[in-house]
Amino acid sequence: MLLNFDFVKAYLTSKVRSERAASLVEYALLVALIAVVCIAAVSTLGGKARDNFTSVSNEL
Repeated sequence: MLLNFDFVKAYLTSKVRSERAASLVEYALLVALIAVVCIAAVSTLGGKARDNFTSVSNEL
């Protein structure tokens, strides 16, 4: 009986650890995707903002 308990305990422990690692990878991919979107937005809108600031400073 004790042998079965140890087997079930080891099995469940291994499953919990692998789930945790998968979640960590998913979160890392999500953070990387958000970073790529932010970089793309800043590079796209950065030039337009610079042009607006330049035109405002020239008007002043």
